[in-house]
Amino acid sequence: MNRIQNSLALCTDNEQKTWLAAACRAALAAGSLIRERYGQPHTITLKGAIDLVTETDVASEAAIVASLTADTPAIPIMTEETKASHGTTAQRLWIVDPLDGTTNFAHGFPFFAVSIALLDRGKPMVGVVYAPLLDELFHAVRGCGARLNDKAISVTAANRLVEALVATGFPYQVEETLSTVMRQMQAVLPKVRDIRRAGAAALDLAYVACGRLDGFYEMNLQPWDTAAGWLLVQEAGGMTTTFAGAPFSPFSSDILASNAVLHPQLLELIR
Repeated sequence: MNRIQNSLALCTDNEQKTWLAAACRAALAAGSLIRERYGQPHTITLKGAIDLVTETDVASEAAIVASLTADTPAIPIMTEETKASHGTTAQRLWIVDPLDGTTNFAHGFPFFAVSIALLDRGKPMVGVVYAPLLDELFHAVRGCGARLNDKAISVTAANRLVEALVATGFPYQVEETLSTVMRQMQAVLPKVRDIRRAGAAALDLAYVACGRLDGFYEMNLQPWDTAAGWLLVQEAGGMTTTFAGAPFSPFSSDILASNAVLHPQLLELIR
């Protein structure tokens, strides 16, 4: 936890410090569990034709809920795997993805993360994305900047599409969205340096925040996919909107994240 000391020092009130410490503690605990189980046989069930859940998703979620409940008992928690939590409408709310990139994890592809965010009346207050295999803890507090472990991060300064490395993702409803996905790919790919599709939206957004990617776009996402990464990008100096150019919310179904210069150019292409 010593990697967040500078961030705690920048927090403007004790509530922010409590929230950040709680989110990081929960993410690190879940990440340790995930790391121990990586490469082991998994029990896999299906939520959809290609939408997986493993026993590790469930165990990670239980660890996060227990940790957050102990640290912030008054704040309700929306989690990916507990459907009963999906209708939560509290003004202050934790939003949790216990294992973003489950398909990667199940196949031994090392690109996945834990994602935890706190919303207060719809505004992101804390965002944490933890990549356990690389031991990279991305974290942000509203108004206090974004960090990777204990170093400040920022989005890139790329100003031309041909310089941009852009990431995307493919919806689980592939038969319903294939034509749109391909139209967007045909519009974006010839204009940028290259496109990556690694399969974990929270980590893609963290990579935009730290400058490893210049942009990211995806449709048909859920709040737990984007809530933490949304704040990371904002606090790293980037922009987030819907595909229509409207202000983003994690309850929006699509997102475009990039730096301020590339954003309108990418928006024109994916529209």
